[in-house]
Amino acid sequence: MSREEILQTKDKIITHLRGILGDDAETIIAERRYGFISGLLKDVLKKPPIERLTLSDNIDKVVVNRWLGIPLFLALMYGVFQFVFTLSGPFMGWIDQFFGWLGGYASGVSPDWLGSLLADGIIGGLGSVLIFIPPIFLLFIAIAVLEDCGYMARGAFVMDRLMHKIGLHGRSFIPMILGFGCNIPGIMACRTIENPKDRLTTILINPFMSCGARLPIFVLLAAAFFTANQGLVVFSMYIIGIIVAIIMALVLRKSILRGPSGHFVMELPPYRLPTIIGVLVHMWERGRLFLIKAGTIIFGVVVVVWLLSSLPWGVEYASAESWIGQIGSFIAPIFAPAGFGQWQAAVSLLFGFLAKEVVVGTMGAIFAVEEGILGGAIAAQLGWTPLVAFAFMVFCLLYVPCVAAIGVIRGETNSWKWAGFAALYTTVVAWIAATLIFQVGRLFVS
Repeated sequence: MSREEILQTKDKIITHLRGILGDDAETIIAERRYGFISGLLKDVLKKPPIERLTLSDNIDKVVVNRWLGIPLFLALMYGVFQFVFTLSGPFMGWIDQFFGWLGGYASGVSPDWLGSLLADGIIGGLGSVLIFIPPIFLLFIAIAVLEDCGYMARGAFVMDRLMHKIGLHGRSFIPMILGFGCNIPGIMACRTIENPKDRLTTILINPFMSCGARLPIFVLLAAAFFTANQGLVVFSMYIIGIIVAIIMALVLRKSILRGPSGHFVMELPPYRLPTIIGVLVHMWERGRLFLIKAGTIIFGVVVVVWLLSSLPWGVEYASAESWIGQIGSFIAPIFAPAGFGQWQAAVSLLFGFLAKEVVVGTMGAIFAVEEGILGGAIAAQLGWTPLVAFAFMVFCLLYVPCVAAIGVIRGETNSWKWAGFAALYTTVVAWIAATLIFQVGRLFVS
């Protein structure tokens, strides 16, 4: 029998099994194997007459149920975002008041250029980012609780069936979940995936997972344009990221990364009550990266933005005639089809390549307003509508990951080709998605 005949016979058998048993061949074989093992154990082990189910077993009857698993996962994630927004509001207000007072005090410093640097540049830029410390840290706390109690392993198990349909498996979902905190550890976690094409595909789709650095953008615009549904809008960004990642994984596996996927077998850990120390340690491990970037990359960028907004000397601060206005005006037409073709938006996206928090920091330095009214200033001065804000959020969600993530992709793939490909194709996908949302959306809102 030739190679082609063998492959054809294999495909016929797989199709036959799927038609008769309603499942993929890997799952069927795994179930039969464990069924054989279970039958063998019954012959050699003595068990109590009545074997009681553990608490974990009873919970898993619902949590990993074939039909309820994914809806429960989505409902739980939605509850997390409602928790984050409800609890973080007062803390954000206190931080806003502090930076408002500090900016007012700094604006009186002499000479005028120093006062402008401190108030408009450093305090305005950094303050507009640091105000989002409460929701970011609360989100990390919620994720840490889900990980420590044993639920995240169930999430990977529940998603395994769906992941198989796009040519991956449940193990690929674990790095994707880690990407919610930061894409860098999510990309590095792909090392645990044995199949090379599965691993590369997971690396290339991981940047679509909404990391904590994007959260300030979503919170800022959701508060300004979607006041009554902030949690739902931010939650939709995470769902859109997952959907786009799944679609692109399917495209990659059907084109340039075609091939069989690996198998996924895992032992579900028992449910445990998370410890306060463990949750706080996990929160700090993720959150300190945000603080480090605020003290280094974001600080440096807002100073550069202030300088470019002030030069050449004599022009109005952050005007179209300033250097930053000229840079933004040059690249702004690219984003016009997506609805945000203003130079301020263009230049914030440009600097956002360094770190996604810088998008908000750049806006804060350009508009030079108190942190709590930055969203209102964007709506008033740029003339944005909720549709434009939503399209901008989707673009920020999907476009090129930060420069550090690109470096990690280069290291994990040992290829600048794949790193460059990730930067290019994510930006193209982001532009297409944002443009479709704006162009189709305005047919219904005009």
